[in-house]
Order: sequence, then C-alpha cells, then structure tokens
Amino acid sequence: MKEILDMEILNSHLQEFDLEPIFTESLKPHMALYSYDAGELVCSQGDPSGTLYVLVKGKLKIYTTSAEGRTLVLCFKTPLELVGDIEYVKNTDIVNTVEAVTPVQLIGIPYRQLKKYVNDHAPFLQFLLDIITQKFYIKSNSFSFNLMYPVEVRLASYLLSVSSGESDELLHEQLSTAGLKDAANLIGVSYRHLNRIVYQFCSEGLVERSKGGIIVKNREGLRALTSHNIYE
Repeated sequence: MKEILDMEILNSHLQEFDLEPIFTESLKPHMALYSYDAGELVCSQGDPSGTLYVLVKGKLKIYTTSAEGRTLVLCFKTPLELVGDIEYVKNTDIVNTVEAVTPVQLIGIPYRQLKKYVNDHAPFLQFLLDIITQKFYIKSNSFSFNLMYPVEVRLASYLLSVSSGESDELLHEQLSTAGLKDAANLIGVSYRHLNRIVYQFCSEGLVERSKGGIIVKNREGLRALTSHNIYE
C-alpha cells in the first residue's frame, strides 16, 4: 500500500464521482488517497476497523474464510464502492477480506473524523444508505443466481470477472489452480464438477488447460454464455 500525496488527483476523484457534497469541505484535510497493487490486501476478516475506504479506481475481490479455512468468494467490486461502511454503522471488526484484483486507488477517511463532521449530514447518510442497500440487494440476488443459472453461466461470469478490469480491459488470461478452487466455492459446485465444465469449455475452444491452471482463449465466447455478469 502506498499513499498518493497529490491533492489534485484526490480532488479529481471527488469531482468525477460527485462526492464533494457528500464529504464536506471540513473532511478534506483528513482524507488520504491510497494505491494498492494487484493481489494486495486492503483489509482482512477479523481485523479492527477504523477507516472508511471509497473505491475510485480498479477492481476488488471480496471473500470470507470459514473456521475450517475454506474460502468463499462473495463478489467483485468496481467504482463507486465503499469498504468499511457496514463496520462503520455497526461498530464491528472487518467482516470480509478485501483484495485488489487490479491496481486500485481508494480514498481513506478515519471513522472518528466521519463521526465528527458528517455523522448527521443528510447527503452522507443517504449515500451510505444507498450503498449498503445495494450490497444487500446484490447479496440476496446472488443466492437466487446460484440456483437459477446453470454452472456454465456461473463459471463464465467468474472467468470474466477475474480476467478483466473495471473497464473490461484484459488483465490476464491465466487462472491458477487456486483460482479454480475459489471459483468452485463461489458458484456452489464441487471442484470435480467444475473440472467437468472446464473440460467442456476446452472442447469448445473457450479455455485451454495449462500446467498451473487454465488459460482464457475466447472472452467473447464466454461473454456470449451470459447476458450479464452475475457476480458484478
């Protein structure tokens, strides 16, 4: 993680997403802009919370880990999104682990300053309500998606999520074996069943097996399997 000490970049993000009426002028001295490399953790499940992060560039992966060590990928997020909003409202530790899929930029604001300057500020409260409501709406729908959509559609959506950035640019073509296990957890099938679908995708020219995992060969073909990405 690195802090970007450039107020012009910070201000440009605030203007781009029309955040200035939400985060008042009095908060600006307490804001910081951070960058994270792909694969770097923004926060980890169970850690103390103390900062609200606003995702303004890049893509994040949100996942949880069970007591037995099993990882469940919950969703992928692109701007505009908040990290630490539920923890701010509930005053709890970090609920899920958040990892950068691409290089990302986040605006960080300490909770204590939010409580001091905007805790009763109507535009901020409405913004917080909209974001949290959308999260629960997406979470509710994801359970239905895993029941309604065939495994092929779910896997195609996952592959599109992990191989493209916020503007759908190609990030990388290869998905590791560990990534396939994440995919199985996310879409709710066994690793063996997932491998059968991967074999099917190989025969259709969509992906190709490699020593360390699979290589995406035909993104347009994957996109044709799903009318929209059900995990974003």
